[in-house]
Amino acid sequence: MIRHSCSYLLIFTCTIFFIGNSLLAQSVLEVAAEVDRLIDEQTQPSPNDVCNDETYLRRLFLDITGKTPTLDDVLVFGLENHPEKRTKVAELLLQDSDFGVNWGRFWRDVIYYRRSNDQVLLGAASAEQYFRNALNNNLSWDQVTTDLITAAGDIREDGRTALIAAQQGRPEDTVSEISRIFLGIQIQCAQCHDHPTDRWKQEQFHELAAFFPRVALRPQMDPRTFLVYAVDRIRFQPRMNNNRFIGTLEHRMPNFEDPATPGPEVAPKFFINNESLPLGTTDQDRRSALARWVTAKDNPWFAKATVNRVWAELVGEGFHEPVDDMGPDREATAPAAFDYLAGKFADSGYNMKWLIATIVSTRHYQLDSLNRRPYDQLPFQANTIQPLRSDQLMDAILNSLQFPELPERAEDLLRRQFSQTFGYDPNNLREEVSGSIPQALLLMNAPGLSRQITSRPGTMLGNLLNEVSSDRQAVQELYLKTLSRRPNRKELATNLKYIQQVGNRAEAFEDILWALINTSEFKTRN
Repeated sequence: MIRHSCSYLLIFTCTIFFIGNSLLAQSVLEVAAEVDRLIDEQTQPSPNDVCNDETYLRRLFLDITGKTPTLDDVLVFGLENHPEKRTKVAELLLQDSDFGVNWGRFWRDVIYYRRSNDQVLLGAASAEQYFRNALNNNLSWDQVTTDLITAAGDIREDGRTALIAAQQGRPEDTVSEISRIFLGIQIQCAQCHDHPTDRWKQEQFHELAAFFPRVALRPQMDPRTFLVYAVDRIRFQPRMNNNRFIGTLEHRMPNFEDPATPGPEVAPKFFINNESLPLGTTDQDRRSALARWVTAKDNPWFAKATVNRVWAELVGEGFHEPVDDMGPDREATAPAAFDYLAGKFADSGYNMKWLIATIVSTRHYQLDSLNRRPYDQLPFQANTIQPLRSDQLMDAILNSLQFPELPERAEDLLRRQFSQTFGYDPNNLREEVSGSIPQALLLMNAPGLSRQITSRPGTMLGNLLNEVSSDRQAVQELYLKTLSRRPNRKELATNLKYIQQVGNRAEAFEDILWALINTSEFKTRN
């Protein structure tokens, strides 16, 4: 029999079924059901089954908290037979502080991965902290977006400066990222000429860039940092702002015939609703107006860009792909479902917890997972197997092996190593990320990892073998601790046979644990 903690069972069960002030109101389940219906109507019902409880729980924990469930979590969840237990556990996890940690890291990477240079990473930690707090406090996504567009201050102290800091305040680069991330439109293709395939014109791109010529990014040396601030008066020092032309506070159209000669000044104008501001408008008024127009209820692309990105992260396949290349000239997959969910997200007040709760309540999220579908096959027929993000993989290893708490500097160093080795652009599809030799070497040589995989006293494996005399039960618990599931019959038989062949119980279990940590299943989210 698998061991568990009775007190934990009681607390966990009560928490699931007696939560007050429920985030997951009936409307969430109704919206999820309607999304499923509309997808089936526009594609066709999937022949695949809904995943089993063990797969679902690991998927949900990783997607919401970035961590794997404990052995007790898996056992308790399997014992419950409440028809809405999956929805209730999702609600529970959305109230956990690890939700903000996990998604804070995700949005930090969305902002910083395509940074202008590595110096601006000085602001990455404060950005992560800002997103973590905003998400855990359920700050509306339109307010988060407004904060990022209008921020000023020290990038190491104020995470709201991340968007501008990541592009060093350069007008063209900053508005390209705003459009790509918050509208799902890659208007940067119109920077030097009219967009080759979409309706956007070069003039529209530079009218958008005209919201940002008065933003400055100034280095500070003690302590080393950068300051984001407004420049609303002409300074006589060269390049005090990020405008390419010294001596003006306005953006100018490029002059490709004579690049050294400034083109005409351009007044700020938002290409979605054609709202504009006069020349001479202050930096604060420009950026506040842009934030207001980007997040306006009558701008459908703001809600759609967020819904598409979050759906793709959770289901593995977006309504539009790439996730940041939508727009009125691109056709969505299952457009009625997409429009419906985006509209409901706007109606929720751009509530990010509501959006995630709704998506994980859909049947399409809960389907069995498969590898990425070929493009000639029907969409949304399964969830998609995806590699863990670097921080998720590191936490999975630490949690599974029950690492002792690391000193802050040691953990930061290890997290940076994992990020450098396993990190990837979150704007790309996760399943397109492939393994590498440096990744295998890091898992072999990561500080302390080899020791924790041994059966020495005090390690997870050492404690397990000391407390459990049955090899069968020990193998089952090892699978639950690492893969969040029980071994199937073939796996159990193979492992028991291997233990007998080796003849040394501790050595055999060390080999089994090492093999489990290095399986593709451990390093992926199914």
